[in-house]
Amino acid sequence: MPKLPPKDYIDSVEFPQALTLQPIGIIHSPYKERHGTPRQSHLRSAPASYTPAIAQVELFPQRVPPIALQDLNGFDRIWLITWLHLNHHWNPTVKLPRGNLKVTHGTLATRAPHRPNPIGLSATRLLGVEGLTLTVEGIDLLDQTPVLDLKPYVTYCDAFPQARCGYVDTMEDHQSHETDVFGEQRPPLDPPA
Repeated sequence: MPKLPPKDYIDSVEFPQALTLQPIGIIHSPYKERHGTPRQSHLRSAPASYTPAIAQVELFPQRVPPIALQDLNGFDRIWLITWLHLNHHWNPTVKLPRGNLKVTHGTLATRAPHRPNPIGLSATRLLGVEGLTLTVEGIDLLDQTPVLDLKPYVTYCDAFPQARCGYVDTMEDHQSHETDVFGEQRPPLDPPA
């Protein structure tokens, strides 16, 4: 019979004061600068002419063997967990790029990229897996962004369409939604027919 860990094992290990993470891969994205990069991997309101960007996730063979991707092709979406390596500072409150631009929100109540630990979370469409390269559609990450991990998107535990979304639920100004992804560079919407 295998030996079970002692029941007080949680108390026997000190809480870590620092963590060491190593990238398992890198993003190859068409976005080379922050300006013009979508703010989310999925758009709330996109013009009819919008086509989501295609990107590659290259995993490092010294960190991930190809067998680790076995069965991933059966998933429509994956979560990319990344390190937003260009963000070195953060503030406890931020102004959102849409909605009431005069109101600040607590950083941890937003999806702002400037955070205490600049971890990115993107739900992208998985188009294919070939060796250690994943092709994804709908990317909100800059080229050369380090990948910390990826996980399959599973609807029963990842999608809660009826969940309350705090202040986001109250953003009703359609004009402000037009800048949700592209900021000032949003292509003009076609006028309603």
